[in-house]
Amino acid sequence: MKKILVVLVAVLAAISAANAQPRAIGVRAGYGGELSYQHNFGSNFGEFDLGWFSHGFNVTGIYDIILGGADNFNFYIGPGASMGFYKNGEDEGFNLGLAGQLGVEYNFNIPLTLSLDWRPEYYFNYGGGAFDSVALGI
Repeated sequence: MKKILVVLVAVLAAISAANAQPRAIGVRAGYGGELSYQHNFGSNFGEFDLGWFSHGFNVTGIYDIILGGADNFNFYIGPGASMGFYKNGEDEGFNLGLAGQLGVEYNFNIPLTLSLDWRPEYYFNYGGGAFDSVALGI
């Protein structure tokens, strides 16, 4: 019984500590996969993602502005930048571009948030190409 009580107290303490932190880690899954880190700046947040795709990897930073919400939902939009390396057949190199993000998230009453967002990107030196993706975040 003591072990169950100790585990229960530890789990409740971890949940309380996680809820008090202005940071979050998670994953985004869409065209590829991304490890995601978020940090709150007042009511808005910065999102930093390390992504890997079939053609390479990149790092993206977005400053998301909370537009508003209802109940546990929040809607957000934000500008950002992306850079990384790619290899597409014989073509390979460094990419640099601008990104944007438009999304919605649902905050559970535990340290868990689900999000769905659309992120268009324009790369300056990847043939001047545009890329966009829809991703689910946890």
